[in-house]
Amino acid sequence: MTARRTPLSALEQGTPFAARHIGPDAQDQAKMLAHVGFGSLDELTAAAVPETIRTTEALRLPEARDEAGVLAELRALAARNTVLHSMIGLGYHGTFTPPVILRNVMENPAWYTAYTPYQPEISQGRLEALLNFQTVVADLTGLPTAGASLLDEATAAAEAMALSRRVGKVKGGVFLVDADCLPQTIAVVRTRAEPTGVDVLVADLGDGIPAEAAERGVFGVLVQYPGASGAVRDFRGLIEEAHGLGAVVTVAADLLALTLLTSPGELGADIAVGSSQRFGVPMGFGGPHAGFMSVRNTYARSLPGRLVGVSRDAAGAPAHRLALQTREQHIRREKATSNICTAQVLLAVMAGMYAVYHGPDGLAAIARRTHRYAALLAAGLRDGGVAVVHDSFFDTVTAQVPGRAAEVVAAAREAGVNLRLTDADHVGVSCDETTGRGQLAAVWAAFGVAGDAFGIDALDARTPDALPEQLLRGDDYLAHPVFHRYRSETAMLRYLRRLADRDYALDRGMIPLGSCTMKLNATVEMEPVTWPEFAALHPFAPLEQAEGYVALIRELEERLAEVTGYDSVSLQPNAGSQGELAGLLAVRAYHRAAGQPGRTVCLIPSSAHGTNAASAVMAGMRVVVVATGENGDVDADDLRAKIAAHADELAVLMVTYPSTHGVFEEDIADICAAVHDAGGQVYVDGANLNALVGLARPGRFGADVSHLNLHKTFCIPHGGGGPGVGPVAVRSHLAPHLPGHPLQPAAGPVGGGTGPVSAAPWGSAGILPISWAYVRLMGATGLRRATQVAVLAANYVAKRLEPHYPVLYAGPGGLVAHECIIDVRPLTKATGVSIDDVAKRLIDYGFHAPTMSFPVPGTLMIEPTESEDLAELDRFCEAMIAIRAEIDRVGSGEWPKDDNPLANAPHTAAQLSGEWPHPYTRQEAVFPTGAQDQRAGKYWPPVRRIDGAFGDRNLVCSCPPVADYAD
Repeated sequence: MTARRTPLSALEQGTPFAARHIGPDAQDQAKMLAHVGFGSLDELTAAAVPETIRTTEALRLPEARDEAGVLAELRALAARNTVLHSMIGLGYHGTFTPPVILRNVMENPAWYTAYTPYQPEISQGRLEALLNFQTVVADLTGLPTAGASLLDEATAAAEAMALSRRVGKVKGGVFLVDADCLPQTIAVVRTRAEPTGVDVLVADLGDGIPAEAAERGVFGVLVQYPGASGAVRDFRGLIEEAHGLGAVVTVAADLLALTLLTSPGELGADIAVGSSQRFGVPMGFGGPHAGFMSVRNTYARSLPGRLVGVSRDAAGAPAHRLALQTREQHIRREKATSNICTAQVLLAVMAGMYAVYHGPDGLAAIARRTHRYAALLAAGLRDGGVAVVHDSFFDTVTAQVPGRAAEVVAAAREAGVNLRLTDADHVGVSCDETTGRGQLAAVWAAFGVAGDAFGIDALDARTPDALPEQLLRGDDYLAHPVFHRYRSETAMLRYLRRLADRDYALDRGMIPLGSCTMKLNATVEMEPVTWPEFAALHPFAPLEQAEGYVALIRELEERLAEVTGYDSVSLQPNAGSQGELAGLLAVRAYHRAAGQPGRTVCLIPSSAHGTNAASAVMAGMRVVVVATGENGDVDADDLRAKIAAHADELAVLMVTYPSTHGVFEEDIADICAAVHDAGGQVYVDGANLNALVGLARPGRFGADVSHLNLHKTFCIPHGGGGPGVGPVAVRSHLAPHLPGHPLQPAAGPVGGGTGPVSAAPWGSAGILPISWAYVRLMGATGLRRATQVAVLAANYVAKRLEPHYPVLYAGPGGLVAHECIIDVRPLTKATGVSIDDVAKRLIDYGFHAPTMSFPVPGTLMIEPTESEDLAELDRFCEAMIAIRAEIDRVGSGEWPKDDNPLANAPHTAAQLSGEWPHPYTRQEAVFPTGAQDQRAGKYWPPVRRIDGAFGDRNLVCSCPPVADYAD
């Protein structure tokens, strides 16, 4: 018998990546379709997605390639980048990521596929890691309450400006910024200030507060320590003067410098901000990096962003959780002063672990080494007749070379070193952890100084430090045992493993969070992120050195524009909240350019995400709320009434599509037309884009602008609560108003656009290869199929659960979009079992809970995504059905309302070894019916249910003394 020949062309194709990304195979899809009542994915699409918005043409994207092919393309792009040794500084520095942290945190799915720790019982590992980060920031800045990270240093400074305005004594007045602050920080602060009516005054504060500012009133002051020029100044007198005027003072500080310098808190500052990038996080062409903010205790409850605190569980044991967990914009909406709804958790974990691994002595040694190189650099320049501008500095030297600055920078570049061209007469040179003797020699040669590496030891012997005596740090920091215990790699490896084991992430099982799209973050997509050709580039390196990066960025912009139907995309916003702000600022600028500055009303449905309202106010708009109908759709009659009432001042309608309730609204095109007829613009929030890719394009069915969440639809992982990327996509008339950047004009539209919303020109560029790879791997057909399966999965789950729980909203034919809301309120009313009880009980079944009480209190929003296979979907459905049976046992009186598996969930292993006073068995507690397959790999929560109210009343936000644990 002759063996059947398979053509080489077929063998060369391999398995399409889409088959790896999409969980259910063809056979399972057929089973799911039959359960929902359809014969094919196209039939389901035709029934679920309104015909008025469906796209009729295939996306114009390159044909999908296999994993090896895409990696080869990325290698070719990476090879087009030239990585020189960066001595540019400006808040971005070379650093050495300890390999144990690189491999076991940054490249470990147990850390990068986790979600925001809103379910703290199954997030104890990363919460402890964030508490370490907060302790590092609080100790080094000398201010007792630090947050769990912000998006970058520049936006942290802008948040500090808003906080100063909110809590300060001076109403009105100016925000005073020292001229030696980082230029990108000044630019972002100005972008954020102008729409809200804040006057920013930039001045040299070396001689104190200018008379002009004092006369106008000063509500806040921002200084840089050390300054962008490298200068280290004693700000005590300035801070005292500012306090005398009633101002709140913010110090933007360098964490590494603070291991040697007096802390901002001791100088008298009220707020400290900065970046933790140089604590082991690669530059990545600008991000992502964990910004930070710490404050005096007085302002602890006004701190923007997330705050990890220490509470206690049901057994009285210490347990970590997000303190003040309900985010500010959800409580205060249009009255919020911040739209921040995310953090940079993965990067904060890395920075915190860098401090854990090195400890205070190791960090100080790195700082002293860095400073010595800077001091020797300056001494060698002076010996060669080059003037050094400042006598006191930490790591950055500004040299004066009249008329020769460009020549010096070019010469250094030829020698493999990038310096900073400050102006025609000055060159900035920054040293860091990676600086060596060879770099000093190259820099001296570029200046025309006869430097010689073999003479450095002699130069060292006669060169004093350049840190001012009165600013040398005298207090201890990082005294907690965690910063002294893990010096060997073995100990560190086990610590990281122990923390990861305390968490639940996508590497364990399904995270069915509505509105958050927790799907596969493929290893092939993640791999290029840590390649040095991408990771080691400074964001302000000359563009000719970033040719491959720029090509990747342009291709991703073009492909995202094609997917969404828009004309232009900016990748600068480094979170969805910043994308919202950038989009609304573009709308505002468009109306002003058209001579209609009075268009300031933003219509927002009452069901919208809270960041929408907060972003609108930050963009200088007035929020008018539109009612939501009983079916979850925007109330069309109320919308038309609001349009008519505000026709002359209507700026924009913000609407999420599919709706926040998980439904394809039928009249979205008519809604867009009504807004346009009144002269307004339409902003479609891209949070639910995973239901549209390949099926419908917002830019073609009436929207003018959207932000996209690359950390949802386009596979950048959530990282335990960040990083995120929130590009803004616009139609052509808004394109001139996209964000620009003063240090890199090529990152913005011709003419400059609006100001930057992020510190780096292309935001979190370091993780853009992930989304580029995803689109390249999937192609047009794969992307469309992924969306169809996501919609199928949501409808399958809804149909399976509908006999047991009401599905709150549905469109025509009883269909939902890519997520569904199940209503627990009738059960709570009948039995007393709360939504919290159901969420915590799911932990015993081996699941992360769906989104709780959003957008409707007392409900669960479930989004299964396209990546979960049928076995996992069924496991989840069976767990929910089993929980319903348990609720019935409570309702019937078989189990008491206050002592049952739901009220006591989750159950820990430690409970099994003690007395068992409950009316249900240990077996029912930890191996409930429907969860038998967990026996081989059960997830055991490390703590019992956490008392959130106790943690909020007793705010502890840094590593507690060991004695507290003993108590």
